[in-house]
Order: sequence, then structure tokens, then C-alpha cells
Amino acid sequence: MLRELDEAARALVAPRVVLFDWHATLVDTLDAMYHAVDETIPRFLELGLMDALITHDECKTAEDARLVDYVREHQRLHPKIMAERRISRTDIFEVLFGHNEDAKQVAHAAFNDAYRNHYGEAQPFEGGELELLIEMREFDVRLGVLTNRDREFFELELALVDDGAWVDLFETTVCGCDTGKRKPNPDPIFKALDNLGVQPGPDCWYVGDSTTDVIAAKRAGVTSVFFNGAGWDHTWINKIFPGTQRHPHQPDAIVDSFAEFKWLVEECLHVSHDWKPSEPCNTN
Repeated sequence: MLRELDEAARALVAPRVVLFDWHATLVDTLDAMYHAVDETIPRFLELGLMDALITHDECKTAEDARLVDYVREHQRLHPKIMAERRISRTDIFEVLFGHNEDAKQVAHAAFNDAYRNHYGEAQPFEGGELELLIEMREFDVRLGVLTNRDREFFELELALVDDGAWVDLFETTVCGCDTGKRKPNPDPIFKALDNLGVQPGPDCWYVGDSTTDVIAAKRAGVTSVFFNGAGWDHTWINKIFPGTQRHPHQPDAIVDSFAEFKWLVEECLHVSHDWKPSEPCNTN
């Protein structure tokens, strides 16, 4: 059962570290991302990826199965998915290839080749992020970015947002090329926290817009905040986070906007639940 926002605020440990996803959470790079995905999927056949597409039995939902079938038949995304722009490329590759890490590595590399032709613009996703980030720093909350985007793209985009005003706000940034495995593997979160000298725990939050972000956070043992910037309704959110034995990972809180996230942080800091780690955690 997913918590309502006020219930989550009463239950969560106040953050001392907040790690943010990049694309579709802090910034809008949807045009470039979808152009790159549109160029990548038709290359699946030459890259040997069509045979790596998962079966219906491996799909989480009927909608996922239809996505896989459409890609297998047409070698592109359905026009509705392209028009709505609600799902990240990481989630697309997770739906298509499941636990096949080798296939996903090939797909991400092909995406990077295509993304080089389109990236170069990055705008705040909603418009109030800079003020929120500054306020969190004033609350002594340590900030970082954790993204599957490769560093060659991320650093340029970071320097562009609000004319470079975000560059000095983050103590750590971990990109897709910085660890051996990308999200939903927890290694990138462990690396970010290791960079900060902090142990994983509920006072470390990871905020992201995708199911892969939630899975990575839960596997790392940190608080997961799902940023519902795409505007999914509750029925769909419960479908993609069913809380079953096969798909157990659910977010600890769901926010529909940065205004809600700001309220959640302020409320948790006000309540200030205490938490102390029982023993050091091994992040290797």
C-alpha cells in the first residue's frame, strides 16, 4: 500500500543527504532524449538486440508486453509513447531487456552515440528548482546528482541550467559511466554516498521519476521519493509499483511537484525523527 504524502511526512526520517535524478526530475531534456531513442531502436537488429527482447512471462504488466511486441514488430516506439513522453530511456530499456545487463549496456552505448547529435539544451523541469536547492543547502542538507546520463553530456547540461547557477550546489555527481553498472543497480548510489563519506540509511533520500530510480534506492537501503512529474494517476502508479513478491519495491513517498517535495522536506525537518545507524554498512 503506497503512503499518502502527509502519512509519509510523519513516517520518514529527515534527510541529511538528498540525491536527485537528472532527466525529467531536475531538468527537462525530453526533446533530445526522445530523438536519440527514436534513432537507437531501429539499430537493434544490427546490434543483435532484437533476440534479447524479453518474453511476455518476464514482463511486469500487460502494457509492458505490448511495448515489447510493438518494438519487436516495428523496430520503433509506439507513436503514443513518443507523443506522451512520460517514460525515460532507462525505463524503456528495462522494459525491453529486463535483467539482461549485457543487452542494456549495448543499448545505452547506442543511445549515447545518438544523443551526441541532439543534446545541448537543458531547462529546469518546473522552474522553482534553484530556490529549492538553495533552501535545502541552508538547512544543511547535502546535495548530489545521480544519473544514468554519461558525464560528457551531464557536465555540459549542468553548466547550461540557469546560466550555471547550479554548478556549485552539488557536493557529488555520479554518472552512468562512473560505475560498472547503471541504475537500477544500487552501485551508483553507493558511490555517491561513499564520495560524501556517508553510510546508506533512511536519512539519505534519492528522488527520481522512474521505476529504476525507486528500485535502485530500495536496493541501496535509502529512502525513495518518486517524483511524479509525468502526472501518472494513482491506478497506474499502483500498477507499476505493485508491491508483490516478484516486484516488491515501492517508493517511500510520492510527490507530484517540487512544491510538494519542498513541503515534504520542510515537514520532515520540522518533525525531525531521529535515526542512528546501528553499525557501519559495507557498500562494496
